[in-house]
Amino acid sequence: MSSSTTIGNVVEPTDPRERYAKPPFPQEKQTGSGSAEKLNPPADYGENSYTGHGRLTGRVALITGADSGIGRAVALCFAKEGADTLFCYLEGDSDEQADAEETVRLVERTGRRALALAGDVRKKSFCQELVRRTVKEYQRLDILVNNAAFQRTYDDLTDVPEDEFDRTFRTNVYGTFFLTQAALAEMKPGGVILNSCSIESYEPKDQLSPYAATKSALVSLTKSFAKDCIKRGIRVNGVAPGPVWTPLIPATMPEEQVKNFGKSSLFERPAQPVEQAAVYVFLASDDASYVTGEIYGATGGKMPV
Repeated sequence: MSSSTTIGNVVEPTDPRERYAKPPFPQEKQTGSGSAEKLNPPADYGENSYTGHGRLTGRVALITGADSGIGRAVALCFAKEGADTLFCYLEGDSDEQADAEETVRLVERTGRRALALAGDVRKKSFCQELVRRTVKEYQRLDILVNNAAFQRTYDDLTDVPEDEFDRTFRTNVYGTFFLTQAALAEMKPGGVILNSCSIESYEPKDQLSPYAATKSALVSLTKSFAKDCIKRGIRVNGVAPGPVWTPLIPATMPEEQVKNFGKSSLFERPAQPVEQAAVYVFLASDDASYVTGEIYGATGGKMPV
């Protein structure tokens, strides 16, 4: 990451094209859901690059899939803005458990609280438990971030297994629906729900058909949720990232695509998780008090959404 230059009292902005590493990347193939510790180059979650301004002071967030990637950056940046967090990660995955422990460490270093629960958002009972546990630990729930996702790439549509198609929809769509249902019972006016959508909602790759379809479903759910939830004083929005450097990339994509990941963006690089988290902070804060039913694109100029 390039540093800003201070000249007198003026902090010169960083060229966004050069702010972070560009491909080709020396990343090796990963297994499972991937490991944040094994990313090469490392991802930036906002440890040193993000400065909070108290925009979420005293609030409580429930985030799915915050062990690494965008979810970890959201948890950390929310903490720097004054929020406490409960988040979940996939049960039975040793890499995710190690990553979750690191997320807790990073959040606690800011002086805020973070609790990590292992489980599976495909199960409605676990989604309900996440909400119950959040309220038990923190006595409130102000922000829900539906971020957990599953994806796999296939060169041929006929190679997609039935159980994997089901897993993709149950993780990405069912989990979002179940958690939103459960959260509405606890959220008060002023609450916020944020859904992680994707550029794949609008420009789907043939190699990601099931994943892209789930993200299109989330765009629709976000807009319908917003109409219902505003009757309760709750705002609902989505974020549609483009290419983001997370452990999911080397774990689920062909090696050549990983090597050149993000090169097709106007920046000729992928986003870092912290660059997406800043959008979530805005939408979660009162700065976005008149924003609902919107899908905010952070695609690196790949297309408007």
